[in-house]
Formats: sequence, C-alpha cells, structure tokens
Amino acid sequence: MHRVAWILSLLMATISSLAGQTPSKVIAMRCGSLFDGRADTSRKNMVIVVDGGKIKEVGASAPAGAEVIDLSRETCLAGLIDTHTHILLQGDITAADYDDQLLKQSPEYRTILATVNVRRALEYGFTSLRDLETEGAGYADVDVKTAINTGVIPGPRMQVATRAMDVTGAYPLTGYAPNVPVPHGVQVVDGADNARQAVREQISHGADWIKVYSDRSYRVLEDGVLDDIPTFTLDELRAIVDEAHRERHKVASHAMALHGVHNSVEAGVDTIEHGNYIAEEDLKTMASRGIFYVPTIYVGEYVAQRRAAEGAPVWVKMIQIHEDTFRRAMKAGVKIAFGTDAGGFDWKVNPAKEFSSMVTFGMTPAQAIRSATVTAAELMGMQDSLGTIEAGKLADIVAVPGDPLADVAVMEKVDFVMKGGVVFKKP
Repeated sequence: MHRVAWILSLLMATISSLAGQTPSKVIAMRCGSLFDGRADTSRKNMVIVVDGGKIKEVGASAPAGAEVIDLSRETCLAGLIDTHTHILLQGDITAADYDDQLLKQSPEYRTILATVNVRRALEYGFTSLRDLETEGAGYADVDVKTAINTGVIPGPRMQVATRAMDVTGAYPLTGYAPNVPVPHGVQVVDGADNARQAVREQISHGADWIKVYSDRSYRVLEDGVLDDIPTFTLDELRAIVDEAHRERHKVASHAMALHGVHNSVEAGVDTIEHGNYIAEEDLKTMASRGIFYVPTIYVGEYVAQRRAAEGAPVWVKMIQIHEDTFRRAMKAGVKIAFGTDAGGFDWKVNPAKEFSSMVTFGMTPAQAIRSATVTAAELMGMQDSLGTIEAGKLADIVAVPGDPLADVAVMEKVDFVMKGGVVFKKP
C-alpha cells in the first residue's frame, strides 16, 4: 500500500509540474535584450521578475533570494499567440488527407493527437491559441482546453470554436453517392432560425467563438479580383452574428474573396480569416469598425506548392493577390493579427514561419511580432493580461537566441518558454 501511495503521489507531482501549477517562488530572468511589445525597439540587459505567475516588475536587477534564470544571450519577448489553429487536424492539403481523418480516425484518436499538438505549440513558443473548429471532431477542443486548464496535460491557454458552420453542399465530406451517409467537417446550417439555434447549441457546449464559412469555389477574374460563391445569405449571417453578440460571443468568418468578405463585413463579424482579396471599401469598413484581419499567409504558400503541381494554378495567383491585399490593409489601418491555420499544414512544421511571410508581405519584424502579441491579445479580449511584458500581466514569456528585429526567422528558434510563471522549456 505504501508503494502504491508513493507512486500516486509521484504521478500527481509530475502532472502538476507538467501542467504548470502557479509557482510560489520568485523568479528573475536576466535577458540580454527585451522586446516588451510596447516599443518598436529592444532594451539591453533587463531583468524580468515573476512572482505568483505574474510579472512583478521589469528592471535592471534581480531581488535578493530570487531564482535567477540566465537568458543573457537571448532576446526575451511576450508569449506568442496564434489566433487561427486546428489542433484536431494533422494537415489536409488534399481531399484524401481530409477524408482519411474523418472516415478512418475516431474522434478519440484525433483527440489524443491533439494533446500532442498543443504541447508542440507550447514548445514552439505559443502560450495562447484560438482554435477555429474541430473539423468533424465535435466538441473535442473543449475537452482539450479543459484538460489544459485543470492541469491534466501541458498546453497553451485556449479559446475554441467547436464545430463551425456552413450550408448544405458546401463543405466536405463531399462527392460521395447520395445514398452513402458521411460525416461533415462542420455543423450544416440552413436558414436564419436554424442558424440562431446552432449558435445557442455550440455556446451551450463550450464554444468561446462562433466560426462560419462564408465563401467557396474561387476564381481570378480578368481585373485581378478573386471571385467566389458566397455560402450563407446575408440574412443568415446577420442572424448568426446577432445571436452570438447577444450572448456576448464573437464571430470569426472564413472569407477568402470578394463576396464572402463583403457579406461578412456587412453582417458585422469580428474577424476575417484568410482574406486573400478584400475590396477597398470593405477595408475601410473593417478599419472603422475594428474588425480584425487574420491573413494566414504561410498556409496559402504551402497549399499553392501542392495544388499547382496538381494542375490548380489559381492558388499561385492567390498568393500574389493576397500580398496586394495585405499591403492595402496595412495602409488602411486595419488591425492585423497573427494566425497560421496550423493543422491545415502538419504540426511538425513550426507555425512561426508565418513571421517571415508577414515580413515578405511588407511588415517590419517588430510589426510582425506585435501582431502575435499585442494585437493577438486584443483580438482574444485578453489585452489586460497578455501581449506585453509589463508589471501586472501574466508571466507568459519566451526567448530566442538572437535578434528577431534584425532577422525575424529567429522566431522559429524559441528555446525558452514560460507560461503563467512556469518554465516549460529552457535553452
């Protein structure tokens, strides 16, 4: 019996250590450079003092008795936030990839894989995620979030969107014989009343966000505009947004092209996801209303390489259109938040590649990093506790070996991760 009790106590201690129980000791991190997110430049030789899971102070010296972590060869930054992920996906570049996951993997197995993905995300430096739907795995994202929050598994703090919504005939699985029932990657919703009911259902089961797919079937017109077929009617979209906002929840819209973006903006969604093409008037409306733009550039490049080889060159053209849109969005003053669509590509690929894509499209390294800290925290409504390194905020801190303001690719080499004052990774 004593041995059993000892094993159980050891197991609980291990789980607590991995999950990140709030530490009681004071920790001081000596940073060679500090990019706190408030300024566009770094400060040299700074010390971050952490107590009780929060940042106590930022200064030049460590208090007596504190545990000192030497990051004197590192640049310290606020914990990174990815506002567009899919922890229940392992890459779905082809229809076969997607069908295999929905038809051959149980939701339970996919959830086990998701627990691996959230740990990967944390080790990449992402201390917070907004996960935008389970792609046929029901409400498994809520369970993963709960397991992280209760200390069962390590992972980023999460906001989740559960099942997402689309209309009949618009979302995979498709192409099967009419008499063969197959699962769908979304909750199929038709009509304004059904849309309201779906919003209520998803929120009741733990959705933090409501996600909609607002367009499909893309083509490039002669004038360079990316055209699409809208999915929901404007009345349906407005019903979804109105119901979600009435229940104090926000709406994310997958909208890649002309009509999907316009309808989403008119309906009053809170974020536009992907947005390869956004008309000038819609950019102005987004800027004036504070609608966030989450461009997910890298996944488009990743998909284009594969699709072009399969005879679908429209995806290559979409990259060029996307860059123009991104630059126009910056000029229009639209809030641009960091999001990768990880899960749309394999989780073994570091999502931090998105930083380099954003710089290629026109951001400075500082702007790109702020998109994954300051702006992303605002998108998630957590700007009071995340996004910058300053006294009173949660101690979500990462470090990289080099100067990311000189070479943003260094963000792919995060070697120190602290979440809520608990160290999960050291150089």
